[in-house]
Amino acid sequence: MTFPPGDPWGTDSPPPSAVSPTAAGPVIVQIAEIEVTSSLVRTPVGDFPLAGSHWQVTDHWYGQRRTPAWAKLLAFVGICLTAGLSLLLLLYKETVPQGTVHVTVMSGTRQYVARVKIHQESDAAVINQQVNYVRSLAAL
Repeated sequence: MTFPPGDPWGTDSPPPSAVSPTAAGPVIVQIAEIEVTSSLVRTPVGDFPLAGSHWQVTDHWYGQRRTPAWAKLLAFVGICLTAGLSLLLLLYKETVPQGTVHVTVMSGTRQYVARVKIHQESDAAVINQQVNYVRSLAAL
């Protein structure tokens, strides 16, 4: 955003970089909507330089224990056949992860936060590994 020359509260920001997507090279890592190439970090709000960027991962997920649908179905279908013993199937519980992992990339005064939905517990570990790899690339 640029401000008029006489605006005392506004500061001039540099214009967005005019680097073509092919000049930065192929995408090495993609974390949600964040794409990382050998020299750039592409986000929906603009491109950041990879060198010197800072990355942060925050877990906002938890495991919820609940009875799976197949156990509920078998319990109610078998209630007449087993004189109620099939209701013990309702005691079976499974852990289902819910929530998101937030990946924050910061470069200079700009930052972007991607929220990645978790479907399995291993998804959080994979995201942490990807961010650690990108951190090592940013340190080069």
